[in-house]
Amino acid sequence: MDDQALFNEDGRPNTYPPRRVRWTHPSHCFQRMVALVLMCLLGFGSYFCYDNPASLEDHFMEDMKLSTALYANLYTWYSWPNVICCFIGGFLIDSVFGIRLGTSIYSVLVVIGQIVFALGAYLDSLYIAILGRFIFGIGGESLAVAQNSYAVLWFKGKELNMVFGFQLSLSRVGSTVNMFVVEPMYDYIAKFGFVGYQTLGIVLLLAGITCVLSLLCALLLGCLDKRAERILNRVESTNTEVVRLSDVTQFPFSFWMVVIIIVAYYASIFPFVSLAKKLFMTRFNMTSEEANAVNSIVYTISAVLSPIMGLIVDKTGRNLFWVLSSLLVSLLGHYMIGLTMVNPHITMVMMGVAYSMIASALWPLIALVIPEYQLGTAYGIAQAVENLGLALVTALGGTIVDLYGYLFLEGFFMSNVGVAIISIICLWIYDNGRLGLLNMTAAQRSIHDANKLASESIEREPMLQDSDSEPIVSNYPGFSTHSINTREDDR
Repeated sequence: MDDQALFNEDGRPNTYPPRRVRWTHPSHCFQRMVALVLMCLLGFGSYFCYDNPASLEDHFMEDMKLSTALYANLYTWYSWPNVICCFIGGFLIDSVFGIRLGTSIYSVLVVIGQIVFALGAYLDSLYIAILGRFIFGIGGESLAVAQNSYAVLWFKGKELNMVFGFQLSLSRVGSTVNMFVVEPMYDYIAKFGFVGYQTLGIVLLLAGITCVLSLLCALLLGCLDKRAERILNRVESTNTEVVRLSDVTQFPFSFWMVVIIIVAYYASIFPFVSLAKKLFMTRFNMTSEEANAVNSIVYTISAVLSPIMGLIVDKTGRNLFWVLSSLLVSLLGHYMIGLTMVNPHITMVMMGVAYSMIASALWPLIALVIPEYQLGTAYGIAQAVENLGLALVTALGGTIVDLYGYLFLEGFFMSNVGVAIISIICLWIYDNGRLGLLNMTAAQRSIHDANKLASESIEREPMLQDSDSEPIVSNYPGFSTHSINTREDDR
């Protein structure tokens, strides 16, 4: 590119009209939306099958002769491997497999795990069923890390909160459909005369078809991302930073506070859903179908509201405010279910709204405090510690039900939410003592990002003066190489 192309006769930089981007270009809205849909469908199968036990809780306990504590093992052993494997999964995405291969491998593990789980139920073997959930858990949670990493790769700085909301929304459609479909499927297959546990196995195997569909989405998304990398020259090696496991010790205090909030809150919602069917049947005298319908409300609400909540957070900022407000609503919801006879439909709607907002406002905080090249590892750590909490809480929750009943269980969940509330207040105080980045408005955050970019440009200026391209620029005061790079990006 010569001088005349860059500057006019007065020595000022020429301005170029923006070039229209075709719909086939990876930066076009259409391509990004296709990528978003595929990202969301990555988790559809795993979310659908994750709560198969919840929608069939009474059948598992009756057909396989399980206590509540033994039934809880189907969730506990999903979580245990991810105390380590989920963290390693994120690290492998960052440094070994890459996001495309890693996503495909984890999707295959989800399919294998569901098949083994179905086989265990069909053979009336709790140990084989637990092995299947173990394998399923390794793939499912690592797949969630890959899903988050894909979102940041394609949308960081571009409605990321809303994208997280969309991901949760379409994934949770899987959980909602599971609550409404699996029970009637069980009743239909039982008409053919199968033994109860054999009926369970067949239902679980049919449910695994959704995992196969998610695997196909992983392969399609990998092809789309490979094409985008080639066209956009998005090469991972352009970042000279290297991910090391020792980097974990250097993660900021704010990151660890976010992790504590994630663990404490989700330990009050996922174990609750896994144990709530019989709670509703016992405490509110509901039928199995009615209990499943009420239990699905949290996921149904989140499927509808998560994108809207994400958009609200994108437009307003104030992530910490929204997280704190949602935690308070969740605490009230658990209180109403455990200690009042208020219609559970109302309380579950409240908890669904809170769940949707927390997902949209809490998880993006990690991208605000961790460098992009470490995000896979950071999300992996968050998922790993979350699964440690879920494993312990689910196992303890099943024992509490067997020994003390559902009133004590709700008190236990309220204490978990209380820990999350205390943690978010501490994080807010800590953040206010620094830049206040985590609770900035959207406008304030944009100004902060612009100032940070300008500061980095100034720091690079001495290096640019020594480059071969500098003589061209130095003849035209006020026009820097950074300006050229910015204009080229805009084109």
